[in-house]
Amino acid sequence: MKPTADSDKTAYGLARGYLPRLNIAGVTDTLVERYLNPASLKPRPTTKQGLYLRILESAQNANMKAGVIGGSIGGVGKLAAVLDDFEPEAVRQKYGNDWQSILDDIVKTVKPRGQIRRTPRGIWPHYCQTILSAAAFVQQFGTADEFYSWVDFFDRDDRARPSLPMLISHEIEGFGFALSCDFLKELGYVDFPKPDVHLRDIFTALGLLPDGEDDYQLFKAIVRVARNANVTPYNTDKTFWLIGSGYFRDDLHIGNNGRVGNHKQEFILYAKPILGKIKGL
Repeated sequence: MKPTADSDKTAYGLARGYLPRLNIAGVTDTLVERYLNPASLKPRPTTKQGLYLRILESAQNANMKAGVIGGSIGGVGKLAAVLDDFEPEAVRQKYGNDWQSILDDIVKTVKPRGQIRRTPRGIWPHYCQTILSAAAFVQQFGTADEFYSWVDFFDRDDRARPSLPMLISHEIEGFGFALSCDFLKELGYVDFPKPDVHLRDIFTALGLLPDGEDDYQLFKAIVRVARNANVTPYNTDKTFWLIGSGYFRDDLHIGNNGRVGNHKQEFILYAKPILGKIKGL
């Protein structure tokens, strides 16, 4: 049975109140609300160098890359020593399309911890390809404001909006649809939710999304739930993501360095019978 406006609204309401009701030390309604507010995001970069760094930060938010990349060097910002303080034009002039030379310089200068697999699809080689394609992407814009004007062009039209992360995913190596949404969302564009694995698991289990759909369809489902719940897609994204990840990254005094555990399956078991009654299942 297809989801309805009522089931969407109820699912969001159940998710919104779920973590505070678990009586986890420090996890209050006020805390959760703060994470749902885009005002909690880092300020939007005002330079092309800042945009370039943000892209490289988002690029490691896939699979195990955060631990292998940022975790092995003390944060992506440490790459400034190799990437000319994240000046995209300088990176392109210096390296062209030679990802091997970038990796050689990173190993020599930044000295990542751990073993580095040098096969083309290894994490570090793949990330170095992202470094080059991201530099070429940012280089297209004269200023950061020009980039934001370009994003605004798509963001003004509900029909055009999903095509932007698709376009970016083709421009930047290693940036799929989901990571492109993540990058835009973290810049404060609240209508670009990230179709994350946690949201996929929850939405599929609760009948908010048919099984087997791609990231684009999950993106549309998140936007639909947000509309029916009268909140932003950003808010909806974070509400369900916090349940699945259990990660309050700005409050390291809570749980284990901000982590309170994955409550995804418990939430599904809690919400499914309630939604089943609404949908007549």
